[in-house]
Amino acid sequence: MKTKVAFIRKPRAFSDEFKKEVVKCFEQGKFSVSQLSRLYGLDFQLIYNWIYKFSSFNEKGCRIIEMKESSTSKLKMLEQKVKQLEQMLGQKQIKIEFLEKMIEIAEKDLHIDIKKKSFTPQSIGSSKRAKN
Repeated sequence: MKTKVAFIRKPRAFSDEFKKEVVKCFEQGKFSVSQLSRLYGLDFQLIYNWIYKFSSFNEKGCRIIEMKESSTSKLKMLEQKVKQLEQMLGQKQIKIEFLEKMIEIAEKDLHIDIKKKSFTPQSIGSSKRAKN
């Protein structure tokens, strides 16, 4: 017959300095509550209680919502995306200006109507226009 072995979990006492350090790690965004819970082997509700007690900006009765991505990292990511899009837009604008200049030169020097204007009759053949 197997004997049942049960581990009795003794209550642990934590110093206020330790509790404040855990809350500080949370407030600075270094760790989430679930990460702190796994790191120190603490119940997440215990950590929330410490946050309500020792936090400089959280109050009892307020709900703490943790986002997967912190707002600062999301803001940095969005700023980087805006920078990339502005760079791409600048490159496209340069390309457009280059192509428009090429069309202008071709129309001027080669007397070829490259830009199709609306409501103009379709050209007949590839004969050159008379010089002005």
